[in-house]
Amino acid sequence: MDSSDLPRLIYLVLLGAAVAGWFIAENRGNLGRTARMAMVWGMIFVGMVAIYGLWDDIRYDVLPQQAVLADESAIVVPRSSDGHFHLTLMLNGEPVEFLVDTGATDMVLSLADARRAGLDPDNLAFLGTARTANGTVKTAFTTIDQVSLGPVSLGNVRAAVNGGEMRGSLLGMSFLNRFDRLEIADNTLRLEF
Repeated sequence: MDSSDLPRLIYLVLLGAAVAGWFIAENRGNLGRTARMAMVWGMIFVGMVAIYGLWDDIRYDVLPQQAVLADESAIVVPRSSDGHFHLTLMLNGEPVEFLVDTGATDMVLSLADARRAGLDPDNLAFLGTARTANGTVKTAFTTIDQVSLGPVSLGNVRAAVNGGEMRGSLLGMSFLNRFDRLEIADNTLRLEF
């Protein structure tokens, strides 16, 4: 708190005390009912503050995940509320969520997602390096036997496993280039095959 915040805090406390004092004076005949109503509104306020503070943690539970809509020749994905495109691919039969990253060269798996896909990071040779927003990390290249996205199924797909900390996996151009056309328009990603 800097020096300009203290006068504001004092003002807000005095204003709140004045409003509370007026409210109590006006409702002194029904103080029990007034106290119950104040508690209800206080709980609503605390609940709203809690939801706001935890929104990043609970939004994927509250909001439905993005759906992959496939027609005869394309997969269409709506933009997520975070402004990005997310796709869930099946890697060796296991679902793995990816962030679509047209700036990434490769399909990059986090250590956790590599394990989920049946890979053993302890037996991979982390000989490569990659520069990320978090600095330089070691990478290991591997091949995923089966990768599926909606009706599209590919075998022997090359991927990099990131040896550093990574929140999720990235779907880079080495995978996206397998489609005939990639288009981003009207808050949708369209992959034509």
